[in-house]
Amino acid sequence: MIAVLGLVIGVVLGLVVQPEVPDAVVPYLPIAVVAALDAVFGGLRAMLDGIFDDKVFVVSFLSNVVVAALIVFLGDQLGVGSQLSTGVVVVLGIRIFSNAAAIRRHVFRA
Repeated sequence: MIAVLGLVIGVVLGLVVQPEVPDAVVPYLPIAVVAALDAVFGGLRAMLDGIFDDKVFVVSFLSNVVVAALIVFLGDQLGVGSQLSTGVVVVLGIRIFSNAAAIRRHVFRA
């Protein structure tokens, strides 16, 4: 319940305050969001499988975001940022859909 309350408060604050994202961070934000979603879906899957560990979730969440941002940063430095960004999104997208399929199988028993 605390997580849902925190999510609602965060969304409301974001809508009211309307923070501006610095231009230097803009290329990394979508990748960080996809990496965070991967961790969230992985955590939900682990919870449904009965193997959820909060420490593992926090480390996974933070490391996914940092590693994805570093890959995109490295791509920017090498001049192939858009290609590496696409690669990161594809890999994380596959993981997200894999976790979503496992969640669906668990919830609907199908």
